[in-house]
Amino acid sequence: MENKTSSHPLLCLFICFVSLKIFTAAAQIVPVRVGVVLDMDDYIGASATLSCISMALSDFYATHDHYRTRLVLTNRDSKGDVVGAAAAALDLLKNVEVQAIIGPVFSVQASFLIALGHKAQVPIVTFSATSPSLSSTQSPYFIRATLNDSSQVDAIGAIVKAFGWQEVVLIYEDNEFGEGIVPYLTDALEQVNARVPYRSVISALATDDQIVAELYKLMTMQTRVFIVHMMSPLASLLFTKAKQLGMMSQDYAWIVTDGITTELSLMDPSVIESMLGVIGVRPYIPKTKELDNFATRYKRTVQRNNPKSPDLNIFRLWAYDSAIALAMAAEKARLRNPKYRYANISRNSTDLEGFGVSDAGPRLIQALTSTTFQGLAGDFQLVDGQLQAPPFEIVNMVGPGARVIGYWTKDSGIVRELNLTSADTNKYSTSKSNLGSIIWPGDALSPPKGWVIPTNGKKLRVGVPIKEGFTEFVRVTWNSDNSTEVEGYCIDVFDAVMAALPYGVPYEYIPFATPDHKMAGDYNDFTYQVYLGNYDAVAGDVTIVGNRSQYVDFTLPYTESGVSMVVPIKDDKSKNAWVFVKPLTWELWLTSFCSFVFVGILIWILEHRINEDFRGPFWYQVGMIPWFAFSTMVFAQKEKVVSNLARFVLIIWFLVVLILTQSYTASLASMLTVQKLQPTVNDVNVLIRNKEYVGYMQGSFVFGVLKKMNFDESRLVEYKSPEELDELLTKGSGNGGIAAAFHEIPYIKLFLSKYCSKYMMVEPIHKADGFGLVFPIGSPLVTDVSRAILNVTEGQTIVEIERKWLGDYKTKCPDTNTLLSPKSLGLASFWGLFLLVGIAGIAALIIYVVRFLHENWDIINDESTIWSKLVKMLTRFDNKDLKSHTFKHIRTPERDYGYGSPMHSPHNNYQQSPSNFSLASPHTNGPPSPVPSSPPEENTNFQGDQRSSADNATRYQQGEPSQIINQEIELANPNENEQTTPQH
Repeated sequence: MENKTSSHPLLCLFICFVSLKIFTAAAQIVPVRVGVVLDMDDYIGASATLSCISMALSDFYATHDHYRTRLVLTNRDSKGDVVGAAAAALDLLKNVEVQAIIGPVFSVQASFLIALGHKAQVPIVTFSATSPSLSSTQSPYFIRATLNDSSQVDAIGAIVKAFGWQEVVLIYEDNEFGEGIVPYLTDALEQVNARVPYRSVISALATDDQIVAELYKLMTMQTRVFIVHMMSPLASLLFTKAKQLGMMSQDYAWIVTDGITTELSLMDPSVIESMLGVIGVRPYIPKTKELDNFATRYKRTVQRNNPKSPDLNIFRLWAYDSAIALAMAAEKARLRNPKYRYANISRNSTDLEGFGVSDAGPRLIQALTSTTFQGLAGDFQLVDGQLQAPPFEIVNMVGPGARVIGYWTKDSGIVRELNLTSADTNKYSTSKSNLGSIIWPGDALSPPKGWVIPTNGKKLRVGVPIKEGFTEFVRVTWNSDNSTEVEGYCIDVFDAVMAALPYGVPYEYIPFATPDHKMAGDYNDFTYQVYLGNYDAVAGDVTIVGNRSQYVDFTLPYTESGVSMVVPIKDDKSKNAWVFVKPLTWELWLTSFCSFVFVGILIWILEHRINEDFRGPFWYQVGMIPWFAFSTMVFAQKEKVVSNLARFVLIIWFLVVLILTQSYTASLASMLTVQKLQPTVNDVNVLIRNKEYVGYMQGSFVFGVLKKMNFDESRLVEYKSPEELDELLTKGSGNGGIAAAFHEIPYIKLFLSKYCSKYMMVEPIHKADGFGLVFPIGSPLVTDVSRAILNVTEGQTIVEIERKWLGDYKTKCPDTNTLLSPKSLGLASFWGLFLLVGIAGIAALIIYVVRFLHENWDIINDESTIWSKLVKMLTRFDNKDLKSHTFKHIRTPERDYGYGSPMHSPHNNYQQSPSNFSLASPHTNGPPSPVPSSPPEENTNFQGDQRSSADNATRYQQGEPSQIINQEIELANPNENEQTTPQH
């Protein structure tokens, strides 16, 4: 009983404590008023958005019940226009004194609200105003909790590039939402080399008839790729009418922005069906458990209560995340009883001036811009007041909805599968192979080329020139009914190229002619007609020139390029007495002469001491040197060489002489036998300096080229046909004709195929790009036709066309290079041979000098003067080298018989200078060198090497005294003081 009694006070005390805690916590809650501006005219959509915001706050505070701040929402209706949105915002700022505003829905309503928020220092947080014209630079209190429309333009550009489309038409809504993306989208398309030839602007209030009229205008254009950027109500009407007009068929390509792909749930199923084959982009929403739970609760609480409520889309997810971000920022800013400050406001002030400034605004906006979290729509992170763009899905409209066929990321471009953890930042791809299978409009499986011939019933108008000469290129013939027939080389090429296109293009030829069937202007005027729109293309002998490319586009050339000069040929048949020196240049002649002298001197040095053929009187030896050297030219030398060093040098020298003589013979024979045809002029400067008359074809751009080369305009003569050109060149410059004609290489080859025996082409003097087909600037045909030109020119087709119209120039006219006189052989072709001879000769000389100095080292060690040493050394060089095997006959008797009678020493008998005493070599067949009379006893008893040893032995056995007297002929020994004279 006591226990029960004592427990009651404790229970009462606990209940009082809990009640006090609850009362204290309630007293600490700080309400933060937040306005919500929505379009209540769309009650169902606005109600669903409000439900998402309310669910966001409920979910957030359920898990953050310890937060002291609580957002209190106040709704206002924007009434669907700018004025209503401004009035709603003024009411929230002046009467409710909200600390932030969520909204408005549309971009056109946001600009004025941003200005109001900036003045009141109240953050304006929008979850659906996507126009790039809205920016945080307008006000730091503007927060875009949605994506900027410009974030998707690179993804659209990648799609355009992937399919190679070069022209795109923009279709957008005529308001701030539609116009804001245009500059960014145009820049993105230019980055992928795609032009925007036309922009279709459609009012949001356009009627059916106005939309149909605009679509008919698009049908008359050749571009078939359309990018649509508008809100879903106008887009539904546009695609419904496009389907009715047959514009959702093959050859058409439609790309839609996320303004349409994110609101497909709002469109009628019949509209979705009419959009079959459309490609679009939309932000990627990661699949999370939280998103699945919220989607389930959304269907249970919102769509169950109102079955007409729209499906959950990304804008409602951004509204959810915006409310979460504001709740987190309000707590982070530590708001405590936030109020407005009012300045001195006069009674006459308007509503635009009658509101104060929030004292919590700066702290709240700072906290909001630094808030990051993982929201239902993805990462919530603000940079410069804008939500960062996620990857984009690329979708294809098939069946009742959209199917994902790929992804686009900023770093990797188009990818088949999204991998956010390990993106390859080093490779940006725009390959269409990274996309899945696509169903195109008209159930086509292959992508459209992006353009067609306009459906206005007209063919491609192709202009052709009128030519009086060189009609092999283009020939226009008028029939009796004034119809025309066009043929020629250029026409056949154009026909072959158009036939090579992967699609058919109907066209017709229209001559550029006056009523009397004459050319209506020059080729510049002719090309300019494409720019004026009189022709859709030009086929003919039109040269690709820089000034023309400023107003038209050219395809790749289909002929060779260059402007060249054609001149008459002169046959140099005059006899030249000095023709034998022409085969070699003077440098080669001089080098050869020096080499002959060098080899002759070198061989004399190497052979002088050991070879009788290189000894004798002074002038005899002087003549011997050139005689021996130049006789090697025909290998007629009769002097025998005994030194190994000399033989080594001569082996190399004979090789050089053989090559030189054979080359000389071949060149001389060519000069004497080949037809020597020379151009009368081979230098343009000679024509200018001599003020010669030169010709150019009528209407050709070559006239401007010649004027730039400083030709006197009065010296320029116009011709129209090959026959007239032949007549002018035949007359010559001094007889009313011309000295040379300038034209493009294809014309010159055609001319020479008829007159190659009289004229020749000189090297090109001006670079040109050849003939090309002409189209308007930006024409999508240019790329396809250029590819077709490559296919035609690389195959046999172009060869057959050239043979048909231009003939076979190479077989009719030989190469002009073979008609020119052979050029003289120069030193550049033989310097390696002379270098080889020089190296061999110098090496042999060095070896000989080193060996000679080593053998006569006693002279070098002598203590006499340098001059005395030099004289002794030269004298020693002038003497015979008796140690050489070539003089072995001098020592034979002593060595063979070994008799005791001493040999007569040359130092004891006489001294004879080699300059006046010498014998012919016994090994040669030439006459002996002049020698003085020898002593009688020596002459009569001279046996030499001709006496056999058997004869000597017989005489010895018969008892005859052996009187073998060896004739000794040698130079005086300079070391002996005595001098003996020969006995007579």
